[in-house]
Amino acid sequence: MTDTQPKKVLVAVGWPYATGSLHLGHIGGAYLPPDIYARFRRSVGDDVLMVSGSDIHGTPITVKADELGVTPREIVDKYHSEFLSYWRDLEIDFDLFTTTGTETHKRVVQAFFLKLLENGYLYTETSEQYFDETAGRFLPDRYVEGTCPHCGYVDARGDQCDDCGKTLDPTELLEPRSKLSGSSPVLKETEHFYWRLSAFNEPLLEWLTSRDGWRPHVVNFAIGMVEGGLHDRAFTRDLDWGIPVPVDDLGPGKSIYVWWEAVMGYLSAPQEWAEQQGTPDAWKAWWEDPDAESYYFVGKDNIPFHAVYWPALLMGHGGLNLPTNVPANQFVTFGGEKASKSRGVGASLRWYLDHFEPDALRYALARSFPESDDSELSDDEIVRRINDELVATWGNLVNRVVSMVNRYFDGVVQAPADLAATDERALAGRTATLRDVGDLLYLVKLRAGLERAMSGAQEANVYLNEMAPWKTAKTDMERTGTTLWVALQTIGAVAVALSPYLPATSRRVLAALGAPVTGRVPAWEVPEIAPGMTLGDLGPLFAKVDIDVSD
Repeated sequence: MTDTQPKKVLVAVGWPYATGSLHLGHIGGAYLPPDIYARFRRSVGDDVLMVSGSDIHGTPITVKADELGVTPREIVDKYHSEFLSYWRDLEIDFDLFTTTGTETHKRVVQAFFLKLLENGYLYTETSEQYFDETAGRFLPDRYVEGTCPHCGYVDARGDQCDDCGKTLDPTELLEPRSKLSGSSPVLKETEHFYWRLSAFNEPLLEWLTSRDGWRPHVVNFAIGMVEGGLHDRAFTRDLDWGIPVPVDDLGPGKSIYVWWEAVMGYLSAPQEWAEQQGTPDAWKAWWEDPDAESYYFVGKDNIPFHAVYWPALLMGHGGLNLPTNVPANQFVTFGGEKASKSRGVGASLRWYLDHFEPDALRYALARSFPESDDSELSDDEIVRRINDELVATWGNLVNRVVSMVNRYFDGVVQAPADLAATDERALAGRTATLRDVGDLLYLVKLRAGLERAMSGAQEANVYLNEMAPWKTAKTDMERTGTTLWVALQTIGAVAVALSPYLPATSRRVLAALGAPVTGRVPAWEVPEIAPGMTLGDLGPLFAKVDIDVSD
């Protein structure tokens, strides 16, 4: 495993719109991966700050509120609370999960705006924007729907096409229609601030082509986007629900465009966290120290914002770290369709939390992370992964070894006698497992890391079957005690390797072995299971899943 000095590591997690419940695709694509990565980096001694929050501004919220006849704040409060319950139930361990509605966020965003203005990257311009004559109001992006000019999808939104993933401007849509009244909108002049995104073509291309270790689909998409030519983009919107523009040039009713404001949450959340700690300047260690690292975990539809737009904004601001990596995942699909809360593809996340143990669900998702290609997931596959892999390989190994120590030695770990070559190989294997998993996790190869950890469990099962302590217990208790001691050492190492993926059950295993986790995570080292200690009460790690997935 790479030998490094402890670092400041910012784990920046995509901010979900507080417009609806999350689904399993969100968790597998954007929210479980950063938790696993953050837990690993904490285990190796790095100072990790993992932040995110609910994106509460912009048209997605107001559209939903209009549809339901409630205020935007009522929508936000409902879903922000729901998100917090997901993180609690799945043990997704944020240092801060906030919202874009805080005073800190407003202050940071407005200061960012003024810095861009000072640096010459914002200018005002009159342009044409769609206006609904029936409703008597301008239509920001998501209030306009129509046909995508790139793929022909008839329900594309004015900011993005859900079918091909292209970012859009409302005026690009074919056959546009107002989401408010269904009528055909007309173009009307309005004045806005524009961002000189075009000024960053060359610096972005130079930066992107120097990225080492990024996932090919991320860096290739970003490079292709920049090579295609970046154009100046509107930086404000005719909308009251958002961060007000901090200058009076445009008059009332103008907000900073949510697309640019929301990504600034990666800068405002650490400042809010630092204020809560009573050390308001502490955030600078993650943002201004050039040795600090930052990782942005999002789905592939957010690659433009995190690999192109946000780095360009940071360049325009100056003095802030650019992303170390943007390990964006592909999509989780159900029956060949992208999981989507807006289209109702895939069961609700709450259903899965009600039917599966959290660690078991984390395992099934991590085994199918869409790191390089879209991953097809089904309820049958989740059940198979849990029963045939997690329960049969890892849970069964732990249960067998602990049960035999209890049966043959009253739960007391025996001191090993002379070690055979087979024992030595097994002990070397535990070190190799932890090293290999660590090497993969450093590279953000999370799915491969889990596969390697589980192969360590399988190797321990092979060792146990070869040594057959249930047989030697009839003739040679010293040999039996040595075998079980070796098996316990291996189990301890595998528990550490699995701890980023299975935090709750790994804590139980390590506590039972006398190596309890005293902080948020165990140290990334092979624990020594001392002879003479009495194993703690453990019980089965996982229950075999026996549900009708068609319910």
